[in-house]
Amino acid sequence: MLGPMARSLVVKVTAGADAPERCAQAFTVAATAAAAGVDVSLWLTGESTWFALPGRAQEFDLPHSAPLPELLHVILTTGRVTACTQCAARRDIGPDDVIPGVRIAGAAVFVEEAMTEGAQALVY
Repeated sequence: MLGPMARSLVVKVTAGADAPERCAQAFTVAATAAAAGVDVSLWLTGESTWFALPGRAQEFDLPHSAPLPELLHVILTTGRVTACTQCAARRDIGPDDVIPGVRIAGAAVFVEEAMTEGAQALVY
């Protein structure tokens, strides 16, 4: 589908169950890119931070959308998932609370990833 590339995609999702279509779009784009071989980094911020916790993605339901747990699995398997430090702290989420493979990191790491040569950043 896609030829060889040295590009990466950084997706920041700022919505969760409060804006389900925007949330699902971000996960769908990130998972589609990851499945196509793109280096993907998904950032969970705001209400989407809850999806860093076990079982939370299973609670999300949006008609005509791919199941969030499956999308998250694709991204975790082939890319990186990060929960925002401040967003996690505001929700009392710590490193021992998150799904294996999810890291907690802050703005400096996001900026570093987004400014990497060949990176494309999208915010939903």
